[in-house]
Amino acid sequence: MTPRDSEPLVLGVPRAAFRPSPVFLALVALLVTTAVLTWHEIGNVRLTVFGFVVSGWLVSLCLHEYAHAVVAYRSGDRGVAHRGYLTLNPLKYSHPLLSIALPVVVVLLGGIGLPGGAVWVDRHVIPGRLRHTLVSLAGPATNVLFALVLVVVLRLGAGGGGPVEFWAAVALLAFLQITASLLNLLPVPGLDGGNMIQPWLSPQYRRMYDLFAPYGFILLFALLWNPTIGGWFFTAVFAIGDLLGLPPWLYATGLDLIRFWQG
Repeated sequence: MTPRDSEPLVLGVPRAAFRPSPVFLALVALLVTTAVLTWHEIGNVRLTVFGFVVSGWLVSLCLHEYAHAVVAYRSGDRGVAHRGYLTLNPLKYSHPLLSIALPVVVVLLGGIGLPGGAVWVDRHVIPGRLRHTLVSLAGPATNVLFALVLVVVLRLGAGGGGPVEFWAAVALLAFLQITASLLNLLPVPGLDGGNMIQPWLSPQYRRMYDLFAPYGFILLFALLWNPTIGGWFFTAVFAIGDLLGLPPWLYATGLDLIRFWQG
């Protein structure tokens, strides 16, 4: 018997399937390190803010997908554990390009928290429409919680001093979470918002939904490219930011700082 064979099981799944991966822990370490460097103004401020924001965004992506996976696991899909989704390892996601690379590029160029298609959930083993909706809702709910925590930290801490670059990075991370929350809640086929309502559709509309679901990302870009719809979206984002007390000049400063190649 090998050590792997003798490892304790949780509902038939090795305990290792629930341990945070070294990749995720490295991202957290990078987040903490760059946050400290930015706070103490050590090194090139643009590079440290860049590392702070990008690592923070990647950590939030991991937590977003982990939330989907853990709710799916609790709802009956044990396969998410075997596929490595409960280790918070972004390299285990089904589409690393869509889940990691593309969202980071869009953050750098457009300042938008783009959702990524990542964990695959076996919907056939999850009973009940409500559970399916909760699995899809878990990711956006994580973004909402992340945004609220960052805003609270900003509002409580910014008045106490510290470099403006640090608080600009925090503000930008909060802004990205707001955009991610709204994008993920849009009822677009194939994305979280659409998947939340899909179980409640009639069979006819569900067939239509499933037909368009593989093209959800393309549809999302098309909607945002439309001046009217894109304008509505950003108006809503800015309104929520204002409601939460997020200073526009501060997250704009953060966006300028992470584009270190322009400095």
